[in-house]
Amino acid sequence: MRLLKSETGLFRLIELAGEKKALMIWAGIISTVSVLFLLIPFIAVYEVMAELLKHAADTKKIDSSLLITWALRGGLGMILGYFLMYIGGMLGHIAAFRILYGIRVRLADHLGDLPMGFFNKNATGKLKKIIELDVEKIEIFIAHQFPDLINTVVMLVLMIGFMFFLNIWFALASILPIVFGFFIQFSMMAGKKAHVGLKEYFDALEEINTSSVQYVKGMPAIKVFGQTVHSFRRFYQDMLNYQKFCVQYTDNFQNSYVSFRVVVLSLATFILPVGLFLLSGDPQNVAFAITLLFFLVIAPGVSTPIFKLNSFASSLNIIAEGVKRIDRIFAEKTIAEPQKGQKPTSFAIEFREVSFAYDAKESVEVLKKISFTAPPGQLTALVGPSGSGKSTIAQLLPRFWDVKEGSITIGGVDIREMKTKDLMDVLSFVFQDTFLFSDTLYNNILIGKPDATPEEVYAAARAAQCHNFIAELPQGYDTVIGEEGVYLSGGEEQRVSVARAILKNAPILILDEATAYADPENESQMQVALQELIKDKTVLIIAHRLTTICEANQIIVLREGKIDDMGSHRDLLSRNSLYQSMWQAYTTSEDWQIGELGKKEVPV
Repeated sequence: MRLLKSETGLFRLIELAGEKKALMIWAGIISTVSVLFLLIPFIAVYEVMAELLKHAADTKKIDSSLLITWALRGGLGMILGYFLMYIGGMLGHIAAFRILYGIRVRLADHLGDLPMGFFNKNATGKLKKIIELDVEKIEIFIAHQFPDLINTVVMLVLMIGFMFFLNIWFALASILPIVFGFFIQFSMMAGKKAHVGLKEYFDALEEINTSSVQYVKGMPAIKVFGQTVHSFRRFYQDMLNYQKFCVQYTDNFQNSYVSFRVVVLSLATFILPVGLFLLSGDPQNVAFAITLLFFLVIAPGVSTPIFKLNSFASSLNIIAEGVKRIDRIFAEKTIAEPQKGQKPTSFAIEFREVSFAYDAKESVEVLKKISFTAPPGQLTALVGPSGSGKSTIAQLLPRFWDVKEGSITIGGVDIREMKTKDLMDVLSFVFQDTFLFSDTLYNNILIGKPDATPEEVYAAARAAQCHNFIAELPQGYDTVIGEEGVYLSGGEEQRVSVARAILKNAPILILDEATAYADPENESQMQVALQELIKDKTVLIIAHRLTTICEANQIIVLREGKIDDMGSHRDLLSRNSLYQSMWQAYTTSEDWQIGELGKKEVPV
C-alpha cells in the first residue's frame, strides 16, 4: 500500500479521514441537519419579536398562543439540534480514533523496517513528538474540527442567506466588516512569515522533546555533579529559544488578531448607523424597526461561528505542518524486502568481501573487505581494540544496516534475499546493553517466543539461572519492572535476556559482551546459562574478557576494520602480536591495584 501522497494541507487530512469514509460522511450529514434545527431558535426569536412589536401599543392583541408555539418550537429545535450535534461528534470521534490507531500502527511498522542509520540521525524525542503529538493533532481535526467546520459553514451560509432575505443593507453592513476582518487576519496567517514561523515552532518543540529526554536520562550525572537545569546547557537553551519564539510569534500576530476581534465583536456598531439612516426616511415603519432590532440581537450570534472558522484556519496550518512531518517518515526508504524470500536449510554464516560505512556519502569505511566463515554448531569469537568493527559485524547480520559492498550469507542464502521475519526467526541476540520493557518479567521473557506455554517460559528462566531471583520478587513472574521500586541489577537483566534467547531457540546466536555487567557471582551463573544457550548453535561472540573465549573454535582478530588474523587461542597467542598484547593487557589488569596499597603498610 502506498503511504505517501501528493496532497497537502486540508486535502491530505481529508485523505487520511477518507479511510473511514462512511463514518465521516454520516458525521457530516448529521452535523448539517443539526444546524438546521439550531436555526429554529433564531427564527422563533424573530417571530416573537415581530408579534410583540406589532402590538406594542395594545398588548391585549398579542397572540399568546403564537408566542408559546414559537417558544416550544425554538426549545425543541435547540434540543434536537444539540442531540444531533452530539451524534455527529460521536461518529467523528469513532472515525478519528480508528484512523489514529491505523496511522500509529503504520508508523510503528514503517519505523521497524527502517535502517538503524535513520535512528542515529533522528533523536528519540523528535520521533516521540511526531508519533504522539503530531498524530494526536489529526484526531483533533477529524473528531472536533471537521464536524465543527461543516456545522459552522452551514450555519454561516444559512444565517447570511436569512439576513439577505430580511434586508440586503443590514446584511451587507454585517458581512463587509467580517470580510475585512478576515482579510486582515489571513494576510498575516497565510503569508510566508506564518509558514516559516510554523516550521520554527515545530522545530523548537522537537528540540525541547529531544533535550528533555536526554535531561531525564542524564539525571544521575546531573545529581552527582550537583548541576541544575541551568547548567544542562542544551535543555536550558532550547527552553529559552522556545520562549523567544512564542513571544516573537505573539508580537507578530497580536495587531491583526486584536483588529479582527474588535471588528467581529462590533457588528452592531456597523448595523446601527445604517438602520438609523434608513429608518429616518420612514419612522413609522414597524416592520423595518423589527428587522433592525432582530439584526442587533442576532449580530453577536454571528460572531461565534466566525471565531470558530478563524480558530480552524489557524490550527489547520499547525496540523498540516505536523502531517508533513509524519509523511516525511513514511517517505524514508525502508530496507528492501524480497518479493519471494528464500530460507536457508543450514546455518553457516559467511561474510564475503564485506565493506561498510555508516553514512553512504562518507568515504571512511568502518569495515574493509571482511571475509570469514562461522561454521554451524561452532563458536566464533570477534576480538580487537575499540572501534575495530566487532559490533558492526554483529549488527550487519540482522540487517540493521545493509552492506556497502560484498555479501553476507546464511547457509549459502544472501540475507538480502530473505524476508525479515524469516531472517529474525533464525537469529537470537544477547546484547551488552539489555533492554527490558516496563512490563512483567513473564512477558519480558515471552518476547522470545510469543506463543510459548508457561512451562516453556519457566524452563527457559531456570536454564538462564534467573528463576530463583524472580521467585523472590513481590509478585514473582508477574512483577512489573520499575513499579514500586522493583529494579534488576545489570547481571540479572542480562540473564533475563538470555532466557529470551533460550526460549526462542534460534539456530544462530549473537553474543555482544553478554557478561559485561556481571559481578563474579553473576558471571559464574551467566556462564552456566550461556553454556545451555549455545548448545548445537552457530555462535558469534564479541568479547573483551578474553578468558571467556579461550575455548572458541575460531577467534577473529580485527584491527581498524580489517581482519588481522584468525585461528585458535593457542595459535594466535604464538604468532599474532596484536592478540598477544591484548592478552597481556587483560591478564595484567586482573592483578591491578590502586597505588601501592597491596605492597605497603597503610599508616593509621
